Amino acid sequence: MTDAQRPAGSGDDPEELKPVIRDRRRIDPETGERRADDAAGPDAGASAPASDPAAAVAGEELAAAKAEAAERLDDLRRLQAEYVNYRRRVERDREVNREAAKAEVLAELLGVLDDIGRAREHGDLNGGFRSVGEALEAVTAKAGLVRYGEPGDAFDPMIHEALMHGYADDVEVPTATQILQPGYRIGERVIRPARVAVAEPTEALPATPAEDDAVENKDDQS
Repeated sequence: MTDAQRPAGSGDDPEELKPVIRDRRRIDPETGERRADDAAGPDAGASAPASDPAAAVAGEELAAAKAEAAERLDDLRRLQAEYVNYRRRVERDREVNREAAKAEVLAELLGVLDDIGRAREHGDLNGGFRSVGEALEAVTAKAGLVRYGEPGDAFDPMIHEALMHGYADDVEVPTATQILQPGYRIGERVIRPARVAVAEPTEALPATPAEDDAVENKDDQS
């Protein structure tokens, strides 16, 4: 093949046959600094467009993972709150049931306590009966049973039961003038209301027909 027929650039020049080496390293080995994009070679930015879709997909997956983690965290917090409320309800119901069972047992002892109280009033609480009676009163008091009802207490229909009714000049409000049977309670729970005789102020006494006629005659004269 003659020189005229040899393709251009296919000569035997050593410079043309030398391989071209492109340094695409991002870090300059001499300075240790990051190279600019243009310094990494002409093909350095060729892979950037190819990496953009992958980065977008990775970003979407990361956002979805964060949203799912936040949702799971909300579910966990809601479940924890429901569990705390459940435990509170259980403890409240347990306390209510315990108080109800205690009240039921103590209610069966009220008759015995009434006998002890009557014996004390009549001076018959002596000897071994006195020791047993006082021990029983101490045990019931320790269990939370409280006796109430004293003459002079203001009448309260929530804790008193009126068995007798009258009027008196020395009271200003409906008053328990006599305790016919003491009441008992545990905390705010009334086991048995106090049975009392109630007196109202005399001013509340209804007028008799004769008094009504006298008032009417006085009005007519005036």
